[in-house]
Order: sequence, then structure tokens, then C-alpha cells
Amino acid sequence: MYNELFSIGPISITVYGLMIIAGYISALALSVRRGVRRNLNEDSIWGIFFCALIGGMAGTKILYYLTILPAIIRDPSLIWRQFTTGHVVYGGIIFGVLTSYIYIRLKREKFLPYFDLVMPAVALAQGIGRIGCFFAGCCYGRETDAWYGIVFRHSTFAPNGVSLIPTQLISAAGDFIIFGLLTFYEKKDPATGRVSAAYLILYGIGRFLVEFLRNDYRGSVGILSTSQFISIGIVAAGLVLFAAAKNNRHR
Repeated sequence: MYNELFSIGPISITVYGLMIIAGYISALALSVRRGVRRNLNEDSIWGIFFCALIGGMAGTKILYYLTILPAIIRDPSLIWRQFTTGHVVYGGIIFGVLTSYIYIRLKREKFLPYFDLVMPAVALAQGIGRIGCFFAGCCYGRETDAWYGIVFRHSTFAPNGVSLIPTQLISAAGDFIIFGLLTFYEKKDPATGRVSAAYLILYGIGRFLVEFLRNDYRGSVGILSTSQFISIGIVAAGLVLFAAAKNNRHR
């Protein structure tokens, strides 16, 4: 797989970068179109995505730095040397939701209708982004002799010349399935908060399981990877939200 497409001066145009942009634009366009049909404030939807972009980008770095904190304490220069390489998706989700929540509350609007609106689109964006991960070779899987193994030849992240489980594609497929399930579920007009709760539950379970297949360093909490540990909390939060939302109306 080739990640870099071409360069313009010092700037490299990569498949990974294009997939991230495509995912973000797709999620925004889908949310705006669906939000208008639900009579939600279009300016608020744009604001949510701007806050999620800034908060999410910061969150991916903050959580990544936490996973390598002992190494940073020994060598603080890692903060700058790994500024553009290390990211943790969960940090983006958590900080993106937090900054969006603060933004909506400052506008004195209800958060859950917007949360329900954007989370299916977030799943779609994550699926597209994981395809970018595949071309870059990051988030790579364990070695395997199975027929579905993928061999990287030009990756700066994954070990080259070794057959690996294509965890990026597995994650992408899972994200697209979650997008489809949430889109179907919201047509049943569930109580407000249950679509976003379903995202938390499904994504948390899926991420917990995929972590067993990955082989890149992601930090650890006891016998669990950092992402598995967070997944338990995400699923628990989803279950609480799903139960608490039973008396809410979706529209």
C-alpha cells in the first residue's frame, strides 16, 4: 500500500489525510441534511463540528501523550518529536463530545437531540478514516499466516514484509455496520438519547474486541490495553444513557 500520493513543496498529500478530510466532510454534510429535516439549528450543527474538530484533534494528542507518559517524563522532547505521529481515537471522541456539549449548553439548547443526530455520521466518518489508516499502515494487527493477511511494503508504521491481520479494514467494516444499524434504528423513532447510547455501546464493544487483534503500542492498564479499559467505561456510559432515556421523546 502506498500512502503518499504526491508532494507540494514540503507538504505531502497522503491517502490517510484525504480519507480523514473525506470522512469529516461526509459526516458534516449528512448531519446538516438530516438536521434540517428535524428542524434543528443548522448554525449549531456547524458549530458542533467545528468544536468537535478542534476538541477532537486536541483529544487524540492528549490521550496519546498519557499512554506514553513514563517515556515523556524520561525524555520530554518526545512531545515535539511525536507531535504529528501519535494519536488515540478515543481521545478524539471524548474531547469532541465534551467540547460540543459545552458549545450547545452555552447556546442554551438541548444536547441529546444533536448527539443523536451526529453519532451515526461519526461512525461513517470513522469507517472512512480507518481506510486511511490501512493505506498508512498505522493501527496494524498481529502477525498471521491466514489467507486474509496483509503485507505492507512501504509503511512507516507497520512492520514491512510481514503478513498482518488487517485490523484497519475490520475496524472500518465495523464502523460502517454501526452506521447502518444506527440509521435503521433511528427510523423507529426511539427516545431521545438512545441512538447516541447505541453508538457508545456498539462502538465500545467493537473496539474492545478488535484490540485483541492489534499489535501496535497503545498503552496498557493492567492486562488491558488503554483503549480496552476506556471501552468498558464507554459501554457502561451507553447503557446508563440508554436506560435513562426511556422517558424522552426523540422529536
